Amino acid sequence: MIGAGAWGTAFATHLARRGQPTTLVTRRPEHALAMQQARENRDYLAGIALPENLLLTADLAAALRDADVVLIASPSHALRQWCEQIRDALSATSPLQLVISLVKGIENVTHLRPSQVMADVLPGRNVATLTGPTNAAEVARGLPAAMVLAAAETNAFVDRVQAAISSATLRLYTSDDLPGAEYGACLKNIYAIAAGLCDGQKLGDNTRAALLTRALSEMVRVGEALGAQRETFYGLSGFGDLVATCHGQWSRNREFGQFIGEGRTVAELMADRITVVEGYRSTKAFHHLCDQKSITAPILAEVYAILYEEKKPAAALHALMTRELKRESGEPSSGGR
Repeated sequence: MIGAGAWGTAFATHLARRGQPTTLVTRRPEHALAMQQARENRDYLAGIALPENLLLTADLAAALRDADVVLIASPSHALRQWCEQIRDALSATSPLQLVISLVKGIENVTHLRPSQVMADVLPGRNVATLTGPTNAAEVARGLPAAMVLAAAETNAFVDRVQAAISSATLRLYTSDDLPGAEYGACLKNIYAIAAGLCDGQKLGDNTRAALLTRALSEMVRVGEALGAQRETFYGLSGFGDLVATCHGQWSRNREFGQFIGEGRTVAELMADRITVVEGYRSTKAFHHLCDQKSITAPILAEVYAILYEEKKPAAALHALMTRELKRESGEPSSGGR
């Protein structure tokens, strides 16, 4: 497991408790040492005891030596660099068969999905994403959850990985829609910011319900236009993750939107952060991607205007509420609503 933030630590903890030989790779040697001494990740997941069988290191080459699966839990902007380090550290006799992303964002300049970045840097390796409505602390505590594992190539080894990760507290489903699983995981963070904006303005339950309904519709439209399967967005990586992230008090994206709704500035909130608000970068990337491909996404566009053009949340709400009236029905992939 590469990346010792909250999510990487939580998932490595789950794997170790599952009895899987697991090594958690940190970016900084001093972070690995601190966790070894405390048997706890006090920086990102305080209060969760690390299993004694979980190995901790900053030595990537050593961790990769016997690894047949690599999972990467990093911010989207750091994924390519990690993949390059993996490529350079792999030996010619490496048993590595599957590289799995736990990343929930697309690359800003290229607009590549995480699996596409991994395939670009690590050609010839099967790549996958593992995503769904999972709060790190709850997974680390062993509370029941479900996720979806989507791979570029579905084979017997992927089925073995599904079984190896699954337990009585974490159920994995597989999918052959890798684009849909990744787009859903990224887009839901943008709409979680929108939900937070509603919370910050104390707009009530009716507004939140309307937002989530239209956000799901928009996710489907954007995803289909980008080549994903409609059905995927009604599953764990779409609707499931959307509900969890928009409602969870733990959600950094929802909280980020709430603070803006209450009157704080984006610059103030982004200054000196140690945790990542993935939806902030995703909003910019998807806004540009939708512009390039002429995809209408009004909620996303208003979130972008708030985050990057200093539009007031109340003005954005007014713009959405006064758009041309429509009929609620099945929507084509490229039409605007």
